[in-house]
Amino acid sequence: MNAMIPAWVDGALTPVEKLEAHKRGLLHKAVSVFVLCGDDVLIQRRALSKYHTPGLWANTCCTHPNWNESAEDCAHRRLGEELGLIGMPLEYRDQVTYRADVGGGLIEHERVDIFLARVDARVECQPNPEEVMDTGWVDMARLNEMILQTPERFTPWLRIYMDEFSSLIFDAQSVV
Repeated sequence: MNAMIPAWVDGALTPVEKLEAHKRGLLHKAVSVFVLCGDDVLIQRRALSKYHTPGLWANTCCTHPNWNESAEDCAHRRLGEELGLIGMPLEYRDQVTYRADVGGGLIEHERVDIFLARVDARVECQPNPEEVMDTGWVDMARLNEMILQTPERFTPWLRIYMDEFSSLIFDAQSVV
């Protein structure tokens, strides 16, 4: 957990220890990936050992790039590390910024590069149990219903993505 992530301190991008960035609520770089099969999206349930939002459902993959790591390289790396998904073609969607309380006095304040991976058939994951306790495919409309009915089961960032940035992320005409 001693990873150094890119965060803005006094207006300058600086390597900061990940937990420290979350304790201080510093704006920092992040990456999110959504794997889609038609109208279905692959979601993951975060491992209970995660230091924030354990056991909550999130998008396919979300993480922080290492210092001097490109967003796309980070997305590929973490798809492999978290879910065993290697070599998926990624489509860059856009960059969004959000701020959310994730509990325990921690804040996610992220500038996120978002990627999509489109697959013709539901891929089989091999989740890393230190990162992911479960995965599932769910229809996008059903996911929205589930979030509305039981928001406490989902990470704050997934709720924000689906509520505020859904068309930017998923609509074909929104490609950057």
